[in-house]
Amino acid sequence: MGTVAIAVAITAGLAAVAGAFGVAIVVRSTLQGITRQPEIRGPLQTVMFIGIPLVEALPIFAIVIAFLLLP
Repeated sequence: MGTVAIAVAITAGLAAVAGAFGVAIVVRSTLQGITRQPEIRGPLQTVMFIGIPLVEALPIFAIVIAFLLLP
């Protein structure tokens, strides 16, 4: 039980960090696009608001699967 719990904790932590990096990349790219072409701010924000949940979905699945592996 001890090693499985440690593996689950590591997996959950890495998934959270990966999700944070993914969201940061999406936001950074959106801000760069708005800086270059301010007139397309609205469409870029729409794509960003759709993209962020898609990026966050994978770490959530990883955390759920990790917790399902606990006996």
